[in-house]
Amino acid sequence: MSGIAIFYGSSTGNTEKVAEKIKHAFGDEAITLNVEDARDKDLEKFPNLIFGTSTWEIGDMQDDWQEFIEIVDKVDLSRKKVALFGLGDQEIYPACFADGVGRIYDHIEGKTTIVGKWPVDGYDFEESDAVRDGEFVGLILDEENQSKLTNERIRKWVEILKKEFV
Repeated sequence: MSGIAIFYGSSTGNTEKVAEKIKHAFGDEAITLNVEDARDKDLEKFPNLIFGTSTWEIGDMQDDWQEFIEIVDKVDLSRKKVALFGLGDQEIYPACFADGVGRIYDHIEGKTTIVGKWPVDGYDFEESDAVRDGEFVGLILDEENQSKLTNERIRKWVEILKKEFV
């Protein structure tokens, strides 16, 4: 495992805080980049990528991701491994919980190796575009209702990624 870049979009600061926690869990192997400032060359130089977004309105990616996803679409991800994480609110938005992550997944599916799936157990929602084959496509966090579970979920997820990012 070498070279991990964590790309995040954050409007309120929650996704940035989570990205920093993930970075800390990896140690010196990882850096964080706000998608607002990131470019295609940033995607190209790392073999392992982590994309993080919150979900806005009714299932949209965070605003900066709307533009950055166009850059992601143009980069050859075929030799990279990509993990996803996202934030959502399962109580206020149970019908589109963490859909933003599902939107990113839709853009990269079939173009790269996606790692870091996460179980849906322990969540209470109606529907999510981030669920495929009974699992989340990446780590999903609810900072509004389950923030006490965040650190342990990150720890477990990073342990999974350390094995998958080889």
